[in-house]
Amino acid sequence: MTSIPTPAVFVLEDGTRYTGRAYGALGRSLGEAVFATGMTGYQETLTDPSYAGQIVLMTAPHIGNTGMNDEDLESSRIWVAGFIVRDPSRVVSNFRSQRTLDDDLVEQNVVGISGVDTRAITRRLRDSGAMRSGIFSGTDLELSDDEQLEIVRAGRDMRGLNLSGEVSTQEAYVVEAIGEKIGNLAVLDLGVKTSTLTYLSQRGFDVHVLPQSVSLEEVLAINPVGAFYSNGPGDPGASDQHVELLQGILREGLPFFGICFGNQLLGRALGFGTYKLPFGHRGINQPVVDVGTGRTEITSHNHGFAVDAPIGEPTESPAGFGLVEVSHVNLNDNVVEGLNALDIPAFSVQYHPEAAAGPHDSNYLFDRFRDLVLAKQATSTEGNN
Repeated sequence: MTSIPTPAVFVLEDGTRYTGRAYGALGRSLGEAVFATGMTGYQETLTDPSYAGQIVLMTAPHIGNTGMNDEDLESSRIWVAGFIVRDPSRVVSNFRSQRTLDDDLVEQNVVGISGVDTRAITRRLRDSGAMRSGIFSGTDLELSDDEQLEIVRAGRDMRGLNLSGEVSTQEAYVVEAIGEKIGNLAVLDLGVKTSTLTYLSQRGFDVHVLPQSVSLEEVLAINPVGAFYSNGPGDPGASDQHVELLQGILREGLPFFGICFGNQLLGRALGFGTYKLPFGHRGINQPVVDVGTGRTEITSHNHGFAVDAPIGEPTESPAGFGLVEVSHVNLNDNVVEGLNALDIPAFSVQYHPEAAAGPHDSNYLFDRFRDLVLAKQATSTEGNN
């Protein structure tokens, strides 16, 4: 006997409604509606802290085919506020699978919806931009249309929202270096992914993962050879304390590397502004050109904000850190995708070079950072002789 599907509804703040079937836990989820365009990697997407506060729609139609496992988790839990898929897999088929996606959604109380026209929703978000939204099932489905819409419109707006405290570690910890050790690396956890820490430790760093609330004195206390700002959710314009901390790090002359949210904060620390994109870049198939080499990389993205810096010739840092160039540009919409400081040892990219679950075109950036740290150490040694 076939069970009767449990109904659910997805509501956008403009009043648009999409009916479907409950997927995962029953109840209510609220968040900014965004879409991710990767054909694979749903487990990495779900456990990426950068998606905190967002209801994520997968544009790939079949989700859950390979189940879930403990090896590919990017953090200790699922972070998305809600999950939207067209066709959840009825059968899990992968030798690495330990459980179904639905099992994890239910266990972690993630409310989702399936059986909706994800292409139509994606086009709506592309035309109107990311917006507040909600998924309602179970007893919350009994609310009237007007009540559901009122709840959605009362939800949090990502503009001006600081989420770092919700996703950062509460206690510092160390991931030890693999191979020959270079020194201690200070990593500010703004929503860092496990694969990022792995790649940094493989480059010889003793990776000290620090809470987002640390002071400059606490950073310097570990005697770091460099500093790193991770990816993370929220509006970079609401992270003044992280900008001030980074400016202190730069004045100390520490080599710096930032990714995603870290790129936006480097932009602010250098004196540039940031702004919200209409619907952002999310997925593992974004084309980015390296301005210096002319080489195009296919890159992994998850960001709704971008740096407002001039593309073309190097420009003087408004905050007094010397010349800065835009190093990478998105080929789809000309958005700034990387910054390179020419007078201090600092650079950043807007995308995810750790790229779990791929592609790995940009993995070399971890080597570039390692080389930057080694060059700084060599200069310091020469200066002491």
